[in-house]
Amino acid sequence: MFGVKLGLENMSRLLDIMGLPKPGQKFIHVAGTNGKGSVCAFIHSLMKAAGVNAGLFTSPHLVHFHERIRNAEREISSAEVVRGIEALKKTCEGMDPHPTFFELTFALALDWFRKRELDWAVLETGLGGRLDATNVITPEVSVITSIGLDHQEQLGNTLREIASEKSGIIKPGVPVVTLNQPPEAMKVISETARERGSRLTIVTTPLRGYRIGLFGQHQLWNASLAVAAFKAVGFQTSEPVLREGVQEVRWPGRFERFEQERIVIDGAHNPAGAETLVRTWQQAYPGEKAAVVFGAATGKDARGLIRALQPIAEHWHFTHFNSPRAQSEEFLQSELDDLYRSGVACSTHPTVESALAAARTRGGRVLVTGSLYLVGEVLALLRGEKDLFQRSAQ
Repeated sequence: MFGVKLGLENMSRLLDIMGLPKPGQKFIHVAGTNGKGSVCAFIHSLMKAAGVNAGLFTSPHLVHFHERIRNAEREISSAEVVRGIEALKKTCEGMDPHPTFFELTFALALDWFRKRELDWAVLETGLGGRLDATNVITPEVSVITSIGLDHQEQLGNTLREIASEKSGIIKPGVPVVTLNQPPEAMKVISETARERGSRLTIVTTPLRGYRIGLFGQHQLWNASLAVAAFKAVGFQTSEPVLREGVQEVRWPGRFERFEQERIVIDGAHNPAGAETLVRTWQQAYPGEKAAVVFGAATGKDARGLIRALQPIAEHWHFTHFNSPRAQSEEFLQSELDDLYRSGVACSTHPTVESALAAARTRGGRVLVTGSLYLVGEVLALLRGEKDLFQRSAQ
């Protein structure tokens, strides 16, 4: 309810009042356009395999709020959320500007990590990096995943501008690990690392020789990046730890398959992510097309998403999900019509449930994509957790 306010002053002030983070706590900080959550999940799984009970802070949640804050054992409980928020309400009385939803959630996470006496935590940035609330901490290593065009209103319209914002998480003297980025982005990351005296490691090959728990060639790159970050902070990378860490990883909503692979859900929400999804689909199901259940959030490049996904779309099922950020199904249909002049099969549906039901009747595979918010709502339906679903706006 307090919007999005990029900047670090308010977050720093709130954490100072609360005495956070826990003295001596160590962090791995992850930014990027695509793959942030997957890389965080791989790192967290590697730490668990190494016997480290680390915290994990990610966003947004898919089905319920608890997913955002967890350790190797469990997610934060409802009772712990209530107690933490009640305490935060008292702490925030009189603060102007009032902390945002994301800032409060991050403070709740750090407080829970302290209470659980966690020495390590893996943090995913929310938006950008330089001015993201999570950037108040100093990590042991900074990780930058694949960079592409997304959130242009806040981060800039070129890869150079976006890379500059993501590189804002690089701290003086702190090592940084990244993938081999497009030249425009790589130049910014390299220059920033050099200026800040940060040792730069560039991952140039995907992970090979291991079975991983997430599907797709891109996940082999994410796994390789996670292993490099894991090594950069000094953890021992024995074969048993690596094998268990990359195989046991779980990260819902990323080419996740249900009902004997008749339904696939993937949270691709920008054109680069959608192009990766298409390649992964074609690898998994050569020559097949999908009934695509599609919804997109405001501010996203819906037309670019549709264009990227069209090669594997047999029939579009446009819908809006339960979030104030959802674009209308009529708008999505108009974007398709502008691209292909009504030459592509499509239908609109008033609810996610009705869109999924209609897509299922066609008999082929169903692909649900376009937004993590949409994926979360469908995931709740497929798990039988409709009544537990908590909508998200950020």
